[in-house]
Amino acid sequence: MSLGDKIKNKADELAGQAKEVVGTVTGNEELQAEGKADQTGAEIKQVGESVKDVFKN
Repeated sequence: MSLGDKIKNKADELAGQAKEVVGTVTGNEELQAEGKADQTGAEIKQVGESVKDVFKN
């Protein structure tokens, strides 16, 4: 996994966390769910990149 990919995936995860918090604070369940989905997507990308790294080595 390149450093750029790691940074982008972490940024996506943090953005998802922020959306979830804003959704929770404002009572916006849709935004909260969207934030959770964004986090899950970023985590899946991170796992996929880690698997690629294992097979490269």
